[in-house]
Amino acid sequence: MIYIKSEDEIKKIRESCHIVGFCHKAIAENIKAGMSTMDLENIVVNVLKKYEAKPSFKGQEGFTEDAVLFPYATCISINEEVIHGMPSKKRIIHDGDIVSLDIGAYKNGFHGDSAKTYIIGNVDDKVKQLVEVTRGSFYEGLKFAKVGYRVSDISNAVQKYAEKFGFSVVKDFQGHGVGRELHEDPGVPNYGQPGRGPRLEAGMTIAIEPMVNMGTDDIIICDDGWKVVTADGQLSSHYEHTVLITDGEPEILTNHYL
Repeated sequence: MIYIKSEDEIKKIRESCHIVGFCHKAIAENIKAGMSTMDLENIVVNVLKKYEAKPSFKGQEGFTEDAVLFPYATCISINEEVIHGMPSKKRIIHDGDIVSLDIGAYKNGFHGDSAKTYIIGNVDDKVKQLVEVTRGSFYEGLKFAKVGYRVSDISNAVQKYAEKFGFSVVKDFQGHGVGRELHEDPGVPNYGQPGRGPRLEAGMTIAIEPMVNMGTDDIIICDDGWKVVTADGQLSSHYEHTVLITDGEPEILTNHYL
């Protein structure tokens, strides 16, 4: 069931989303080659503590029966890792890597959720284009995040933009509603024909979440029941914001640089 938020609820979810934005701002200011992914985790944990928020991802269930509940505040995925990589002291970031951080904050009964892929040091133009197109596909989808359009209008815009540049969108995972639960209705796929799915209404809060691969859209869920990688080992990029549907233009609630 799709839950339309009241003004008071929107105020609360906006606060959670702003905290996610502050987390990404801290990452952008500090991420560099030589750090471990656990160093990044600790940065996010400290920001969450500062604003008295809890990590949304900690305790989430994995995709296989034997997967542990997710034990960290951040999902950190490098290069061919699409989503849901776990932080580690042993995983060191190198020049030329692309690092995707997915961050969620929970406060006053509501979640905020946002992801971004960071370029570390020197990469070739094709890699830069992958990251830029992933971000661009979000903004193409955002054009349709308005009252009267349908969810699949967003989905179609994301897919068309990414594929125009020769990239592929991940079809096995998708965006979603965000609110009292981290993942709510409606699902927001990154592909499909326009004019389908629920019609957008003011008060809906959704995460538009392109995951774009350099090569095939096929993915593999790893043995830990969490980490997802590209089937062909090529790079993947991730970009996500929580968005409020309004009577006018959509509002990006998790702006990274408030």
